[in-house]
Amino acid sequence: MSALLGLFGISFLAATLLPAQSELGLSSLIFLGQEPVALLVLAASLGNTLGSAVNWFLGRGAITFADRKWFPVKADKLEKATGWYHRYGRWSLLLSWAPIIGDPLTLAAGVLKEPFWSFLLLVAIAKTGRYLAVAAITLSAV
Repeated sequence: MSALLGLFGISFLAATLLPAQSELGLSSLIFLGQEPVALLVLAASLGNTLGSAVNWFLGRGAITFADRKWFPVKADKLEKATGWYHRYGRWSLLLSWAPIIGDPLTLAAGVLKEPFWSFLLLVAIAKTGRYLAVAAITLSAV
């Protein structure tokens, strides 16, 4: 149970704007073989999706602070994510799994007032897909 909670926690942090590496945690736990793979993927997906929801909520309220030095997203990254979001709309959230652009996209979705239900659905699909791919790759190496 502690492995699942730990994976949930690291996955949650990895989805926020804080640096963390959840894929390595998932792969390591799969290699150890002490927990069912389906539960590991579920814990990672749930944690990562909820971490992205934090970004959405931050985007909804914190955009007024974007010009502050302490704001966690640099203006150029937020502008790039906003451009992607304007160009591709809510479907760009299917790239929320991607390094570098994924987290700012989830923040931009909040800034641009994407409805939470569609945000959550698209991000959950993207995050779960990534963890399923990591699990499949890991299992093929075992």
